[in-house]
Formats: sequence, C-alpha cells, structure tokens
Amino acid sequence: MPEVQVVGSLPVPETDPAAGEPVADEVFDRIARLVHRQLGVPAAAIVMLGPTGQTLPGAVGFPEEAQRTRRISLPQPLTATVARTRTPLVVRDAENDPRVEGRHQVQDLVACSYAGYPVEDARGQVVGALWALSSEVRDWTEVDLATLADLSAACSSELRMRAERERARLAEQVAFRAHRRSRFLLGLSERFARVTTLDEVEDAIAHVIGTGTGARWVSLALVDADRRHLSFFTVGHQEPGTTQMRSTRLDAARPDTHVVRTRTPLRFRDHAEMVAAYPEMRPVGSVSEGARSFLPVSSNGTVVGVIACVWDTVREHDAETAALESTISRYVALALERVALLEARRRVATTLQESMLTAPPTVAHLDIATTYSPAARTDQVGGDWYDAVVRDDGTAIVMIGDVAGHDVHAAAQMGQLRSMLRALAWSHDESPAALLSRLDRANDRLGPSAMATAVVARLDRDPPSPSPGPVATGADPGGDAAERPERAYTLTWSVAGHPPPMVLRRDGTVQRLADVPDLLLGVVPATGRTDRTCRLLPGDTLVLYTDGLVERRGVPSEERLADLERVLAGAHGEATSAVPRALLRGLVADPQRDDVAVLAVRVRVPAPSGPPSPAGPARAERRVASDDLSDLGPTRRWVDDVLESCEVDDERRRTAMLLTSEILTNALEHGEGPITARVEVDGRRLRVGVRDGSTAEPELQSPSPHDLSGRGVLFLDRLASRWGVERHDGSDAVGRHSGVVEGKTVWFEIDRGSRPLTGAVQRVRTRPATPASGTVPLVERVLPREDPR
Repeated sequence: MPEVQVVGSLPVPETDPAAGEPVADEVFDRIARLVHRQLGVPAAAIVMLGPTGQTLPGAVGFPEEAQRTRRISLPQPLTATVARTRTPLVVRDAENDPRVEGRHQVQDLVACSYAGYPVEDARGQVVGALWALSSEVRDWTEVDLATLADLSAACSSELRMRAERERARLAEQVAFRAHRRSRFLLGLSERFARVTTLDEVEDAIAHVIGTGTGARWVSLALVDADRRHLSFFTVGHQEPGTTQMRSTRLDAARPDTHVVRTRTPLRFRDHAEMVAAYPEMRPVGSVSEGARSFLPVSSNGTVVGVIACVWDTVREHDAETAALESTISRYVALALERVALLEARRRVATTLQESMLTAPPTVAHLDIATTYSPAARTDQVGGDWYDAVVRDDGTAIVMIGDVAGHDVHAAAQMGQLRSMLRALAWSHDESPAALLSRLDRANDRLGPSAMATAVVARLDRDPPSPSPGPVATGADPGGDAAERPERAYTLTWSVAGHPPPMVLRRDGTVQRLADVPDLLLGVVPATGRTDRTCRLLPGDTLVLYTDGLVERRGVPSEERLADLERVLAGAHGEATSAVPRALLRGLVADPQRDDVAVLAVRVRVPAPSGPPSPAGPARAERRVASDDLSDLGPTRRWVDDVLESCEVDDERRRTAMLLTSEILTNALEHGEGPITARVEVDGRRLRVGVRDGSTAEPELQSPSPHDLSGRGVLFLDRLASRWGVERHDGSDAVGRHSGVVEGKTVWFEIDRGSRPLTGAVQRVRTRPATPASGTVPLVERVLPREDPR
C-alpha cells in the first residue's frame, strides 16, 4: 500500500506544537457531524494519509481514544485503497464483501457497513477519504451517496482553499523579504555611494552588515602594497581582545589570510569550529563563541582586503546571508576603488595647489604667516589660494582668493588667476581696486574666465621721522619713545565678493574691516571697484581668510563672523605663525567640509631707540609678567621684533630666540619677580639679558637623551659667543622697568660678524664661578596597480 503525502498544502490535521499530536479541526469536525446527522450513521470521519500514519482531523462517534488522539492505526487502511483507485468505496455488508474482509473494526468500533469518498488536495491528488460507518448492514441510497459526494467535495474545496491561503502567505513572505532586501540593497548602495575615505568605508561596512546580518563586530583588513602582510585598517568595530589580528603575514595559517590566497569566503558556525580548522586562532576573538565569516574583497581580479564578521551566538550560514555578504563585498570593492580614485585626484590637485602656494617672502618690519588646510573629503580641494608680493620700494601687497569649485579644474583656474594677479602686483604700482579691475579684465579676455572672490591689500610704511639724536649710554632706552611718533602702515584694501578682513589690534581688540563688498570676479569685468584704507600700528595683525573658515551649514554668517572675532581675540599675544593654526582649531569642524586658507600679517614692534647708529646702540627693555609662562611667547616675539628692526639676520635671530626662550623660561620657572628682558644691539654684537629677583644661578648640566629639561645652560655654553651671570645687590636700578631689588641678570651675546654655531665659546663672569653640580595619501597602497607596460 503506497503512502500518500500532502505536498504544497497545510498539514491536515494540524499538530499540537506542545505535544506533537494531531488536533481536531473545526471545519472537518463540522463536516463529520453533517454526515452523522444527514445519513443517520453512528460514526463518521475524515481520514487523512500522511508520512506519520492515519489521522482524523474530523470525527464523530469514534472510540474515546481515537477521538482524543485523532489517530487510528490499521495495517491495511481502506483510505489507501480509495486513494489508490481514486474512486469511492461503498460496502453494504463488510462480513460478506471480500474487498474488506478483516478490516472492519476500529478499536471498539465495529462497522458492518460503510462508504468512503475520496478527498483531493489542491493539486488533485487523493490524500484521504470521507467515511460514513454503520454498525448494521445498510443499503446506501443514492441520496446517501450524493450527500457523501457533496461533503467530500466540500472537504476537497477546504483543502484547496487552505493551500491557496498558504501559497498567498508564502508569496507575501517572499514579497516582503524581497522588498526588505531591495530596500536594504538600496540603502547599501546609497551608503557606499557617499563614502570617500577608508574610515567611512569601515563605518559603512559595520552599519550595513550589522543591520543586514545581525553581526556584532565587523572589521576591514587590507593587503599591504608588498602583498606580504594583511593589516586590519582599524579596530574600532573589531571584536574586543583581538589585538593579535592587527597585522599578520599572508602565509600564516589563518582564515583571513586563507581567504586572500584562495579568493573564497570562509564561514564557521562558532568559534570552536574555526579553532578546529585553524588552531592558531584559539586565542583570537575568545570574547565571543558565536559564528564567524571571512569575506574576500576583490578589485580587478585581485583580493585587496578581507571583511571579518563575528556574531554573538552560534548560527548556521544560510544561502540568503551568503548572497548578502557577497553583495556587500562587491560594494566594498567599488568603494575602495572610488576612494583610491578620489585620493589620486586629490593628490594631483593638492600637488598643483601646493606648487602655487609658496612660502611667503621675508618682508622687513612685517611678520607674515600662512596656512592651507584641505577639506576632509578627498574630492574637495583646489580653489583657495594666498600670495604676498614685495615691490622694489618695500611696499607689501598681500592677497587671498577662492575660485568656485573644488576639483583639479578649480586648482588649475586658481593657479592662472594667482599668477596673473602676482604679475600685476609686481609690475603695476596701483591700488588694490585697480589691480582687481585689471585681473577681472584679464580673466575675461585671456582666460580662464573663472568665477572667484578675492581680497587685495597693500601696506605702505610711513616715512621715517626725523632722528631724535643719540641716546646716551645708561639713559632710559624708552625715554624718547613717547615723543617719537610711531612708524606705522597705511593699509589699503579692496574686496571682490570675499569675506571681510579682520585686524587684531595690539591691545587685544578685533576690528572687522566690513563694508559692502564689490562684485566677485568673473561676472562683469567692467564693474567699478573701491579702495578702503585704515592704519596698522606696530603690534597690529591683519588677517585674511577664505570662506571655509567661517561658513557652516545652518549657521548665519554674522554669527560665524562673531565667532571668528572671538577666536582671533583669544590669539592675542600668540606668535604670528600660530595665529592661522589657532583660527583653524577654533572654527573648523571635524570633518572639515571645505578647504581653508589663512594669511596673517603683523606689523613688528621696533626698538624704541631706533636702529643702532654711530651715535649709539639700539636699546629696548620690557617688563615680563611673572605669574606664569603666559608671557613667554609675547616676550620672545618682542625680542625678535627688536632684533629684526635692528637688521639682525635670520640665522642669528633664530639662535637668539632659542637662547632667549631658555633664559626666560628659567627665570619664570625658578626665579622671582620682577622679571625684565633687555635687548641691546650695535654694529658688532647683540646682547639679550633677563633680570629676576632671585640670586640662585643656573648650573651647567649634562642631561641624558631621555631627560626633558636641563639643557638651557648647555645651549648657552654651546651657541652663544659669550654668556654670563651678573649679580645685583639692590643698589642699582637697571632700566626703567627693573626696580631696585636684589637678584641677577643672565645674559648672552652673539657676534654679528661670526658664525655662532662654530668656534670656541668664551664664558664671562662678573664674580667667581660657582662649582658645577657635576650633573652635566591610501588606498593606492592596497589596490592593484596597472602594469606600466
């Protein structure tokens, strides 16, 4: 007797999930009761054949056990005969019918007469029968059989309807999964389409795999350029405790390196399965005992990386997850290729731009500092520039601009505009407005027809005042300064659609040189342009910048300009070279959305006595705040300004700044107030001294390479032409700032006509020496390169 199974439809009867037994079905029970009432038989049932035996989804009148368990066990079931023949089986007298001899008893139920009609599923296969059982011999009438035929057809219709509902449910599930997968792949595509750096690639991997597969930890490893090592790019999303996986040789017996060598993914249901295949991985990733997968990332047929996924729990890797992981690997490969391309483009643009953004020239009496910071995105570079030109008459012209666009084309346009403006500033002794007008016409007629904003500023120094006469030896070096007018600069500037210049005054206030800007370049070349003027006094700093410093999405420009004023005021007292970097730190968000250029020009503070002359040396003195080290930088800057105004060359100024820092730091850290710095320069040598109220002298030490201090006196001994310590007993007053106190002056001299870094150093003391203490680009490196052939 063949078994008949139900395929593609709901199991009938249903099974109790707790007990694993068949349960009654309300619809089929109702049909059995209809047979019982309409035909007047003591028992009726729908019997289904299945792989586990015969079940009774609908029954009435059967013994208690059969009614409860909904199962019957017959060695030669008549339902199988009905299913095999696909015809009804009608028995008038079971005792005398050879077809059913010995098969007419179900437990305590003895059937003398019965009739069964086939029940078909949705595919037309007979899977059971509807039975009417009589305990007496019965002649089944045509009405009886017609009723059974109709009710069995109702059973078949119910099965077909259930099969259709199940197909609809499965189709809905498939459609839902397909929709969810489509949405996920769309989100995956959008997420990876935005990545421009390796950091963003790894963040996208962690997000999409975690969302799509439920992985707890995800890491990206890249093959090094020599293709000998595999290095995990970051461990930000990596399973804790896996520092051993930071880098490894490709010939190591590990699953990640195996993936690189074979180009095939590896998947493990748990940590133990991975360790069984690769014993070296036992100490790696022991935080989780869950599943693992290692996926190759291929570019141009070469594996350039591996994605490692770790789950919290044990899991089987099904086909759907494997297909999803394969899709993610392809997206990662495309993202890495895009990052490599963007980095190459950025490198070209940056190289072009850096070749244009040369170091600022050395300008007498002016201190110029510049900085350029590209955007964090690899394709956002190229438009910002700055420049400074010094004419033969000493006039300084500084300029800054921003070409529309952020790519190699913008960098090329920037280079052309900058070169044209640089040539115009050198060859034409005209105002900034006239220079911008000439540039706008040249941009239109000669090319590149670029749209750009710019600021051009011209600094003209005041003519020298009449000489006040010689300064007597020992006289107050600042005594005549109050009567001598300061030699300042006239600042003339013109703005072409650019953010307004700022001036950090020497008293710490900030002045915004704001006015209605003229039209930007490249729109109407014949437009009129306006010059504006103001005064820059010694100690004032002019700041020019591009819009990337102050523009932020969603923040009003006025608010950002106010932030710039605040940060610039906080940079008061800083060295000029530190001002551009301070503005970047204080105003530019991370990640940086736009490139930024900053140019700062400070008017140096000259010696109040004027430069050295036959009438006498130049002298200057400054009181140093002794509360902390905050006045160290401003004092160093003041000393450098005085030396520069006395025409001391750069090499000796650098040496003097180093030694000044050492003796100032020693006085501030170990000395007592008041502290005074004094500078004296003549045609033969320069002298810097720092006086403080402590009588303790510095000692010559020999620090080890790992010591962080103790080299100050050593520098004096090696770099100064002469140095010494002068004691004060309180009976003298050195300069108008020193006061009458005990203390010492540590001083050094550098000969202006000798090389201070070579030759013997003479040490001079005004009293016997104290014995010494006796302590004397990225991605390109992982993506395969094309064969140059």
